[in-house]
This record gives sequence, C-alpha cells and structure tokens, in this order.
Amino acid sequence: MSTARRRRAAPPVRNSRRGRRGVVRQGPLRTHWLLLTALLLTLAATLLFQGYTQHLYDDRPDQSAAPASAATVPEAIRTGGPVIDSAGGQPRTAAPAPGTIALTFDDGPDPRWTPQVLDVLHRAGVHATFFVVGTQAAAHPELVRRIVAEGHQIGIHTFTHTDLGAAPAWRRTLELREAQLALAGTADVTSSLLRPPYSSTPEAVDDPGWSAVRQAGREGYLTVLTTRDSEDWRRPGVPEIVKAATAGPGDQGQILLMHDAGGDRSQTVAALDGVLTALKGRGLRFTTVSEAVGLPNPVHPAGAGDHWQGLALVWLLRGGDLVLAVLGWLLWAAGAVSVLRAVVVLYAARRHKRLRRRGWGPPVTEPVSVIVPAYNESAGIEAAVRSLLASDHPVEVIVVDDGSTDGTADLVESLDLPYVRVIRQENAGKPAALNTGIAAARAELLVMVDGDTVFEPDAVRMLVQPFAAPAVGAVSGNAKVVNRGGLLGRWQHIEYVVGFNLDRRLFDLAECMPTVPGAVGAFRRSALLAVGGVGEETLAEDTDLTMALCRDGWRVVYEERARAWTEAPASLSALWRQRYRWCYGTLQAMWKHRGALAQRGQAGKLGRRGLLYLLVFQVLLPLLAPVVDVFALYGLAFLDPVRIVGLWAAFLLVQVLMGAYAFRLDRERPGPLWSLPLQQFVYRQLMYLVVIQSVFTALAGSRLRWQRMQRYGSLRVPAGGQPAAMPGTPPEPVGVDGYRARVHEAARNPGQGT
Repeated sequence: MSTARRRRAAPPVRNSRRGRRGVVRQGPLRTHWLLLTALLLTLAATLLFQGYTQHLYDDRPDQSAAPASAATVPEAIRTGGPVIDSAGGQPRTAAPAPGTIALTFDDGPDPRWTPQVLDVLHRAGVHATFFVVGTQAAAHPELVRRIVAEGHQIGIHTFTHTDLGAAPAWRRTLELREAQLALAGTADVTSSLLRPPYSSTPEAVDDPGWSAVRQAGREGYLTVLTTRDSEDWRRPGVPEIVKAATAGPGDQGQILLMHDAGGDRSQTVAALDGVLTALKGRGLRFTTVSEAVGLPNPVHPAGAGDHWQGLALVWLLRGGDLVLAVLGWLLWAAGAVSVLRAVVVLYAARRHKRLRRRGWGPPVTEPVSVIVPAYNESAGIEAAVRSLLASDHPVEVIVVDDGSTDGTADLVESLDLPYVRVIRQENAGKPAALNTGIAAARAELLVMVDGDTVFEPDAVRMLVQPFAAPAVGAVSGNAKVVNRGGLLGRWQHIEYVVGFNLDRRLFDLAECMPTVPGAVGAFRRSALLAVGGVGEETLAEDTDLTMALCRDGWRVVYEERARAWTEAPASLSALWRQRYRWCYGTLQAMWKHRGALAQRGQAGKLGRRGLLYLLVFQVLLPLLAPVVDVFALYGLAFLDPVRIVGLWAAFLLVQVLMGAYAFRLDRERPGPLWSLPLQQFVYRQLMYLVVIQSVFTALAGSRLRWQRMQRYGSLRVPAGGQPAAMPGTPPEPVGVDGYRARVHEAARNPGQGT
C-alpha cells in the first residue's frame, strides 16, 4: 500500500439526521429533579419523624428521674392537691373528695395488656382514667376508641414519654400538641388532662418539673399527679402491688397510679382484681379524675381541623413504619446482592485469568484496518494515529473526519504518514463515520478506536488474537485512563480498572458481553455486515452494536492484554455529560434488544444474563442509592452509630479488596486506592444521579443531545516505532455502494455471516 491515500467527501452509509450536534432535546427537563428532591425530602422528613417518635422514646421507668432543687416551687403546690391548674397568675390545686378513688393507668395503650385491664374494669363496673402516650395511641387506635367507648376518661402522657422537665420549651409544646392530635385522630376527642412522665406526688415536684407544669398550664392543661403509687412498675409481685395500692387511711380520697403498658404488666393485671375488691370492701367509690376533684368533663369532641390533622399524623406514623420495613428489606436484599456480586465477580476474574493462559489458537497475523472516527480531535489525533502506526501488527489507518471545524483532517494529512488515509464527510454522527470507515476498509479484521486514544505497540496484535476462534465476532480491549492526576482522574482510573474490567471478565466468562468500548475494540467485517453495520438509533452505538452481534449468534470476548490509553473527562461537568450519554444510550440499547430475553443460544445469554445484570446493577441499585444514603444518615442519628459505621466500613473493605485484586490483575500500582473512601462520598453519588437523570429522560421520551467531551491534549505521541508493512496485496475496499448492498442483503437474510 502506498503512502497516505486520501479520499474526500465520502458519503456515509446511512443518511443521518442526528449528527453529533444534531440530536436536540425539546426543552430542558427540570421537573424530575424537583420530583426527586421532593421525594428525598419527604423520605427524610418521614424518617426524621419516625426516628423522633421511635428512637427518642424515653422508656425509663416513671420513677427513675433524679430529683432536683425545688427552690422555685410554691409551697402551696408542694402541700396542695394532686391536680394543678397553673394557667392563671396564682396556681391552684385540687384534691379528690374523701371516699373516692381515681384509678389511673399510664404508658398505654398496649395491645397485650390494655385489653386485659379493660376486661377486668368492665367486669367490676369501674371507670378509670387512662393517660396515653401519643405514639402508642397512634399505633393502636382501636384501643383508644375502646377506652372512650367504655366510659373511661382519657388524658395525655406526652407523645414520646419524654421527661418534660428536662426538655426545652419547644419540645414540650411539640410533645403536648402531637399527643393531642393523636387523640383527635384515633378517637375524635381532645383532653385537657396531662400527666407528665416521671412525676409522682405534689411534694416531689422540683424546679424543672414546675417549669414544665407552668408551661402546660399556659397551654390549657391540668396537670394530674398522684397520691398513691402501686409500684407495679417495679414488678415486685402481685401481693406487694395489692399492698401498696391499698395502703393508707381508709376514707381519704386518692389518685392511684398503675400501668397498662411499658413492659410486662402481667402482675398488674393479676393484682387489679384484688385491688378493686379490697378498696371496694372499705366502702370507697371508684371514679374518674375530674369527678374525684369536682371538675367539669375535660374530654371534648375534637374540631374538624384537629381531627384531620390527627388522622394525617396517624397515617404518617403508619407510613413511616411501612417505609422502614420496606427499606429494611430492600437494604438487606441490596446488601446480599452486592456481596454476592462481589464474590461472583472475583471468582469469575480469577477463573478468567486462568482460562486466558491457554491462548486462543494459531496466531492471527492477517492485516487489520483501523478506523478512527474523528470530530474536532486535533488535540489528540496525532498521538492516536502515530501510536497505531507503531503497532507490531500490520495495519492501515482510516481517519474519518466527521465535519470537524478545528482542522483535524488537515492536521492528519499534513503528517504525511504511510498507511494512513483521511476521509472527509459532512457532520453526520459517529455511527455514520464508522460505517464510512467500514465501507472503505481493506481488511476483514477491523479495529475501531476513538480519536482520543493511544494504543500500546502490541495492542492491535493482542486485540485480534481471539479471532483465531471462528465463533468470535468481536473483541473488547482494556481501556486505561491516561490523565490520572487529581482526585477525579484517580476515581475514574479506579472505576475503569475495578468496575469496567472486572465486569468484562465476568461477561466474557458468562458469554454475555454487552459492550465493546469505542476506545478499543475489534470486529469481523462479516459480523458487522450480518447485523447491518453500526446502528444510529441509540447514543451508545458501541453497546448497541455489541448487543446486535450477540443476538446474531456471535461470541464477544475480552482480551485484557490489549491495552489502550484514553483521555478521561477532567471536570465534573464534562464527566456528567459523558456518563449521561453513556447511560442514556445503554438504556436505549437495552430497550432495543429486550427481545433477547426470550431468545435462545447466544442471544438468550445476552438477554437473561447480560441485560438482567445491567438492569439490576446499573439501573435498579443506583436508583436505590439515594435512599440508602438517607437511611444511613437516619441510622447515624437514631440507631446505633457504631453499628452503622461498622457496616459502612465492611462495605468499604469489600470495595478495597475488590480494588486490590483488580489492580493486581491489571498490573497496576495500588496507590490510587487510598482515594476509594472519598470516592464513596462524591463520585458514587454523581454516578447515581447520572442514572436517575437518564432514567427520567428515557421515561419522559425526551431526546438527548450528543454530549461531546472537551479534549485537553494529555495524550503523548509515542517515540520512534515504524509501521509494520501490510503483507502482500490487500483486498480492495468494498466501497460505499457495495457495503450498502451487503447491508440490504443481510437484512433479507438475517442468518448470513454467523
């Protein structure tokens, strides 16, 4: 072949209306980001509220609070009755009338113990006062309704059983308001009776407790303390509970404290009959708190606003429980699948390494046509072309200039290099440029390479060796990141080595390779002809073409020894544009080739192995990732932070081990792996957002603009090296018309070339 044959204005194989600058989206998509933000904020709010109600619940025994100073507590309160009205300037107290017993139960309702308590009271014909915890009421609304329906009085015991004396003013208000809404939402009533958790008798009121009582009074509540404690919270035994509940003067009015929740209340239930019998035997009358102190009924029907807000609160708590349950199952499933993937990928990589030691068969020495589609690649095209000519395998290089405006074609022509041809065409897109190069190629074996990629001297030779196996239709090479400086470069380097190359080993072993990267891939001309050339329907033409070859029965393999160096994006915005196009194009290709799921043979392997793998690990798990991150923050705030950090450390350890093994397989120095923990906080989230953006774009049916990456000229021209001679007289190119004719013939006979 003579030096530098050049052709100008070769038309593309297909008429394309979507060049690199021509795929236009009909307006920006912003609604999905608003929706995603709203969903994440809603999830965060739900988890925050759930964490507040479930994990800030104070479950200490009522009498466990340590007393403080009582210097500010009025003497009238300390020596007065157990019912306190502190709304006015002068606090007032009230005591039960002689001969009356106001039986009270705290901490409920509980689905096990409250019904048993109610049954005992019903048989005895006694009405009591139940001070319910808001979260418990919301969780068991049927019990709140039963309490009210059976004539018992109801009051609140805060929303999360918090110590009001130790809480700030805003939380006191929140606790009382939410507890009140829980009553309104479950039983359609409100109550002005409050029993503060950890309170006891009036003489035990201390300064923090008095502050809480005064605030509750200003907000319209009567504080109900006790005069007698059954001490059932200590679970001392049934006789001791009966003794404590019935001690004291026989005719003095009492407010008796018992519990229907907060732990095992079997002793309380067993002792209740004895308490009622003993006190009735003394002639005492059981009544509610308001009747005992001569007050009007403090329980009133809830207003419409409170009722609907209460219902919303109840459903929010139930929804939070459901969300946590679903998240728990999803996280366990995601964790199990991720660990399983790590094990399978590492096993496949090790087996693949052993398998490749056997070789492919007789050496492949026939010449190769290398096609370089180029659009504004002047920054790196010289390095790319010279590296190809430095190959130790006979090649011809065809640079297809796709309407560049930066002098790419002129630059290549000015080099006047042997075995290099330049074909110019109007901008029609990368698929059209590749098809133009295929039509002009002379060899049966083709290598396709991006204009920003530099090949190692043995890369072409290594890349074509798998064609010794007749079933192989395409080969994926090993793309390496050349610009590894800075965190972003290191992170992409890690992703290429750990993510892409480990997965390719697995895909090769499973015979379901979904992508031969545009940076370094080889193909049989007959295989390309059989599938109609490079398709233009997607933005991931390399993935689309690879899947088409698999569906046509060809084997696609991975040759890790064929190394090429490519320039990665150097900014987050450039990385976003590149990965957005990749991901969106992959979704297009997956949808286009979804029929492989139902096919047999090589196509079925792609469908049931490759496509499902992509769906799970490159679509579904990334969509779940923001939820995982929100849940991790939830765990740090409300669960055991040591356990959460431990789980994250275990996950990171798995990533590090995978990274170390992948770097060893690729003979890379492990130094960049120090940045892996940082990658989990920035890069990982960016990649997940790319998937989310792509999925929403696909669901919205929008057309994505071709996102071209800016070149920075970080590729280096290889020193020295002479091109290997093309042996003999190579076959003439089929030409555009001949190539188009073969494509049409292949469409009529789909099995040809397999």
